[in-house]
Amino acid sequence: MNKLHPATTRRLAAQAALLDRPNAPDPRWDNGWFERFVHPVLTKDHVPLSWRYDLNPATNPLAMERLGVNAVFNSGAIELDGAVHLVARVEGNDRKSFFGLARSENGIDRFRFVGGPIVLPETADPDINVYDMRLVRHEDGWIYGLFCTERKDPSAPPGDTSSATAQCGVVRTRDLATWERLPDFRSPSPQQRNVVLHPEFIHGQYGFYTRPQDGFIDTGKGGGIGWGLSASMKPAEVKEETIIHPRAYHTVYEVKNGQGPAPVKTPAGWLHLAHGVRACASGLRYVLYVFLTDLADPSKLLRVPSGFFLAADFQERVGDLVNVAFCNGVVARADGTVLIYYASCDTTLHVARTSLDQLVDYALNTPEDPLRTGLCAAQRHSLWQRNEAFAGA
Repeated sequence: MNKLHPATTRRLAAQAALLDRPNAPDPRWDNGWFERFVHPVLTKDHVPLSWRYDLNPATNPLAMERLGVNAVFNSGAIELDGAVHLVARVEGNDRKSFFGLARSENGIDRFRFVGGPIVLPETADPDINVYDMRLVRHEDGWIYGLFCTERKDPSAPPGDTSSATAQCGVVRTRDLATWERLPDFRSPSPQQRNVVLHPEFIHGQYGFYTRPQDGFIDTGKGGGIGWGLSASMKPAEVKEETIIHPRAYHTVYEVKNGQGPAPVKTPAGWLHLAHGVRACASGLRYVLYVFLTDLADPSKLLRVPSGFFLAADFQERVGDLVNVAFCNGVVARADGTVLIYYASCDTTLHVARTSLDQLVDYALNTPEDPLRTGLCAAQRHSLWQRNEAFAGA
């Protein structure tokens, strides 16, 4: 057996301790909506050394890292064979992102990457960067992965090396090991981000949540979270988009909003976890919020609880970015537990644990935003009055 460099042996031991580390609820957090946990579930230190180092001392005598990893975040999530699987966005030091599959029995700790980096088939127009895969087990029997595929804008003027186009790439699998590339998603929008497949057929067609944009960053006339139907997945093509949840002034979704993972089916309706973006002094602040749509018609909005459901907090607030929480993976388990996998600041991945009962209660009973400070103050004053009466009874 070939002998490893002592530095490699030391690093393997340190990583083994990290991978076996238990996770526990964070005692600093308690609002009844969900539990936070002390440790992230995935970081760059979870990435196998064999993805980063040449382990052979003959070709790497100084045991130096060859292909560095900057961050692990925004992960699709699914339960398969009784375990939780994450398809994580792994960003190299070269800014290129790729996908890696990680697995945990309980979905809370001891996540380990399985196999090697996922090498997706390319289209005739190769992806320059891929990221943020949503995993959806569809009624048709396939597991679909929808992700953002980024390419250089062909209309950019000479010398412009930053302008880009974003569209939705599509793959499908049955086992998370073999991936079939399908044609990119098509829609009337010049750019698309955060495209998510609905898990059931709607009138015999595939339903899609979209986020139409005029530009790579700017939403322009995009307006919010869209909805459309496609007769097929080869190709998936939405010819008409309807905005089902628009942006609104002076809200947590003022600048942008987008569907997170596929919605969770509940007796009260389809429960959605979305991200909302607003501008602040430090840049763009991303938070997660909840809304509910009709079971028979997922494009019909039922309720939008006021404000954000989850925002970066404690040590989550700072990373490559600041004040960013993003989610593209949720697992609803058979016992009613719901695991929300959210990334902080484009750097690390965390889990929040809640239940269907808690989420439905939150969606139905949290007041909606009346959109004016006077009405918001009156809303809170009414809550205070009811509590005063209750305490004095």
